Formats: sequence, C-alpha cells, structure tokens
Amino acid sequence: MATRPPSTRTITIVDVAAEANVSKSTVSLVLKGSPLIKGETADRVKEAAQRLGYVYNRRAGELRGNASNAIGVVINDLMNPFFAEILVGIERKLVEAGYVVLMAHTREDVVLQDKVLQSMREQHAAGIMLCPALNTPRSILKTVQSWGIPLTVFVRNLGPGSYDFAGGDSERGVYLATTHLIEAGHKRIGFLGGQNGVVFTQRLSGYKQALQAHGMEFKEELVIHANPNREGGHQAMNALLAVTPPVTAAVGYNDIVAFGALSALGEKGLRAGSDIALFGFDNVLDSAHSNPPLSTVDIRPSELGEQAAAILLQRIQNPNAKRMIYTSAPELVIRQTG
Repeated sequence: MATRPPSTRTITIVDVAAEANVSKSTVSLVLKGSPLIKGETADRVKEAAQRLGYVYNRRAGELRGNASNAIGVVINDLMNPFFAEILVGIERKLVEAGYVVLMAHTREDVVLQDKVLQSMREQHAAGIMLCPALNTPRSILKTVQSWGIPLTVFVRNLGPGSYDFAGGDSERGVYLATTHLIEAGHKRIGFLGGQNGVVFTQRLSGYKQALQAHGMEFKEELVIHANPNREGGHQAMNALLAVTPPVTAAVGYNDIVAFGALSALGEKGLRAGSDIALFGFDNVLDSAHSNPPLSTVDIRPSELGEQAAAILLQRIQNPNAKRMIYTSAPELVIRQTG
C-alpha cells in the first residue's frame, strides 16, 4: 500500500492506533520493540505507522516510562585488553537485543565508581553491569537494588549474596597452570601480581592447592604482590628473580602481569620458556603474539561478556527469577613460554 502524502498536522500514537484498529497501549508496546506483541498485530501497527509517517520519539517514551534502552557498563580497568574484549562481547549481545551501551571506566577508583553509578541511575538505565573496582564494599549491592535497577556483576564477585554473576573459575584455572608446571619438573614456582580481593584470593588458592596436591611446600617468599598491570608484572618479576634459591617458573595473576614479566626477563637477557617458564591468565588476543607467545589460562573473554549480558537481559525480562551465575571453565593454552 502506498505511503500517504505528508500532512501539516502532527501524527500521534492515537492516530496510529486508529489506523491499525488496536489500542494505544498496543501501539506503544510495538514501537518500543516489546516481545509481548508479535505476529500479524505487530506487523499491522508498523505498517500503519509507516503509512501515516509517524516517527517514534524514543527519548520521550523513556522519560514517560522512567526507563531507557541504555545499559550502563562499568569497567574497572579499560587499559587491560581483557576488559576491552569482554566489552566487545557485552556490546554485541546488548545491541542485538535493541539496547545501547553507556560505558564508564573507573580506574580502580571506588569514589569515581560511586559517581558513575549515580549517573547511570540519573540516566534511568534499564540495567547495570559492574566489574567492581578494588575494595568495592558489598553495600553497593543493596544500594543498586534499592534503585530498582537490574544488576549483573562480572569478573570480580563481591562474596556471598543473591546477585547475578558471570566470571571465570579463577581457582581452577591457576590450579591447572601450576599443575602443568609441576608435572613439567619445576620445583620452585612463583606467583606474580595481584594485591587483594576475591579473585586474587581464589587464584592464590589454586596455586596453593596444586602445590599441596603434589606434596610441595608453599613458600610465602615466592608470592610477589603487585598491581595487576604491566608495571606490576615487571616489578614482580624483578623481585622474584632476586629470591634465592632461584625459581624456574612462575604463574602470573593475569596476562598483562605476564607481559610485564616478559619485559623484565628480556632486560636481564633471559627468555621465557628456556630460562624460566611463565603462564598468564585470561588468554587475551595479544597473548598469542607476545615475544615469545605466552602460555596462559583461557576463559574466553568475549564469550564471557556475551554470557554476562545475557544474564542481565534475562533479569530485565524476569525480575523475580532465581539467582543466575555463569562460570567460564578454564582451559590451558600451551605456547612457547610454558
């Protein structure tokens, strides 16, 4: 059917409802993309809107409904490519569902994180995805819950609770990496990077469990605390190389720490794999192209992001559903350094 010629009168949702012979609320649901109206009715409404030349003002609809089609994604460290890869997966899933992503980077600053979350609330975000900054208090869960905004926490959990969560099995992943090194004949294995928090505790626990399972003593001096970034990895490896007797292998808190460790080894004329075995954690894309290519624990960052977004979408659709958890099973990727 041909589109009607333009009119000087403003076309409203009431006009579309009359044209399609449906209620105003039905038109509103269809134009918002609601899955509640499907099939022939939805097609009829869309065709009527097109014939009349009606343009849906999404922002006005958001203001009327006190909600938006925006999802707030709050990330603690965008300098780490692991989080960039997670963000790709998150955005892909949310955009497919008709949402836009409002991304914020907190730089591990809890005060800034609070401000960002408040801003998401003021924007009437339809949901929030949060990778908490270090030292984030668990009270943040009750705060966001009191706003009535669906929340999914990802990568770093906040301890016991009923909140939705998506992350990797940190303990199991480091256990596998450490076990691989032990079975390769290494007797003194260091653990590099990480400062505090649940994820650090889990990864260190995996390291300890692997040692214990193979009758090896845990030695505190082989655990080098450092910021979970390249600089921290560089400093941690230098500190580990100063320990006597010397280590022959190390597990990094994450790939970025391991990249910093590679740099420290190179400065001393050492090469990972031949002089000292080294593992990372995450399997970011750059790990396959480091020099030498890094052995690591793969938790498939992009897929993890998609699964985290899928959980939030389910929570938006069903606010009263039981707690949802996704855990990415770790797999070892053996390259030249391990």
